[in-house]
Amino acid sequence: MHMQLAQNAYARPEAPSRSARAIEYDLLARTTQRLALAWAERHRNFPALVAALNDNQQVWSTFAVDVADPENGLPQALRARLFYLYEFTAHHTRKVMDGKGSPEVLTDINTAVMRGLRGEGPRS
Repeated sequence: MHMQLAQNAYARPEAPSRSARAIEYDLLARTTQRLALAWAERHRNFPALVAALNDNQQVWSTFAVDVADPENGLPQALRARLFYLYEFTAHHTRKVMDGKGSPEVLTDINTAVMRGLRGEGPRS
């Protein structure tokens, strides 16, 4: 996916070169962890939850831009599913911010994508 943006925004300068999949996995893992921790602390630190939700949405926005690019090498069906997940995360993020939802579905989506990045199949 659009890894140059992710590398510039999130990579540590001292980190060795890694594959795009590894970078995407790490980015999703950190974002998912922050989201779960912020949700647990939401009553004491709501701004941290908003920041974590915004970071998660930024990750998905970056993925959406990348999969919408005609030059993207992923199969069309997978690109369409990833774009749908972007749309769903945007909608659900608004629900969480409005107090009408929980980010657990967002963390579940991120975890499923991380399994895919690691080459693992879906959980039964």
